[in-house]
This record gives sequence, structure tokens and C-alpha cells, in this order.
Amino acid sequence: MHHAALPASSVFTARHSLRWLVAVGLLALLTACGFRLKGQTPLPFQTMYTNIAENSAFGAQLRRVIRATSPNTRFVEDPKEAQVRLTQLSLTRDLEEVSISVEGQVEVYELSVTIVFQLTDAEGHILLAPTTLGTTREIPYDSGALQAKQGEIGSLYVEMQQSLIDRMVRRITSPEVMKAYENADTLPIDESQVQNDNAPVQDDDLGIDRDLLRMPNMNPTSSFY
Repeated sequence: MHHAALPASSVFTARHSLRWLVAVGLLALLTACGFRLKGQTPLPFQTMYTNIAENSAFGAQLRRVIRATSPNTRFVEDPKEAQVRLTQLSLTRDLEEVSISVEGQVEVYELSVTIVFQLTDAEGHILLAPTTLGTTREIPYDSGALQAKQGEIGSLYVEMQQSLIDRMVRRITSPEVMKAYENADTLPIDESQVQNDNAPVQDDDLGIDRDLLRMPNMNPTSSFY
């Protein structure tokens, strides 16, 4: 006895439906195991205060990334209204000579950005101890293209700060920090926070010292604030 063959379109539809059901089932299984789509890690707190100025490029981008990562988290201007405080302890940008020609002219500069920060809850419990993150880049120097090099340095600093922001957010949204927040009562308290409202720190957004690039033989290390 011969069975009639199914139309090709029916076979395609059946296979497509099967694949869709398998995909849905796999996604459901991953979700049950705690899997989240890349880019979003909802935090267990709804309000955050940071002393990193919102009107700086660094502060504005940091807020955008945290909001995108944890849509249920919003920033507040009054630290007393926040469930957690993200405190910038320091932020430095350095430009250092790493290679000098036989004529005494700078051939290569090394750029670096370093931030030190911590995360505490409303009572001052330390959820993330003071943490230092840094990044460096090297850039060839050409005294005949000063303006172009200054623009390139500015662009590199922007890329480096974005890298630091991404790393900061990964630390803040790590399972360790979430667990610390849930068990904050067992953690030590930062007494300095209890006595300080962490007023916003200002930042001049990548100010480039033109005199430094015109005078390559000056003190090799300078901070940008």
C-alpha cells in the first residue's frame, strides 16, 4: 500500500514549526536557569545616587549604560533618597612620554585613564570595596600635525573611558554585588559615607593640554582634570 507524499510546502511548514517549538522550549529552559538576554541585568535596587557629575561626558554615558542594563534602576539627586551610592573616589587621565628620538623629540605617548570607585547601600554598608580600574593606549606623536594629534588623543580618551564604564557596570551588576546587597546587614560600614553626602565631583571632560604637546621635553607625566 502506497502513501501519498505530502506537498513540499507542508513539509517545510512542519519543520519550521518544530524548530520554532524547540527554540521556544530552549529559551524557557534558559530563563528558568536564570539566563537573561545579553545587555540586561536588572539590579535588586531601584534608586541610585552617584557623585559623578551628570553634565560630564563620563557621568552621562555611565548613566545611559546603567539604565540600559537595568531599566528598573533610576538615578536620584539626593543621596538620602538612594538605596545605593556609587562613589567616585578618584579619576585621573595621564599623558606620558614613552619613546624619545635621538634628537630629543617625543615619538610615542602613552595615554592612561584610571578610576577608583566603591558601591555602598543607604546605611553605608560596603557592597563593593574601593575598586581601581585602568586602561592605557599608545599613540605615535607628530609635531607637524599637532591639531590632528590632539583630536586623535581626545577620541582615544573617549574610547578608553567607555571601556572603563563597561567594566564598572559589569562589576556593579555582578552576582557578588547582588548577593552583597541582599545580605548587606552582615557587611562593614563605610563611616566616611555616614558623615559625608558625597557632593558631585566636577570633571572637565578630556581637557587636552596644548602646551604639553608643544613642549615634549617637559615633565613626562601630567594629569588631566
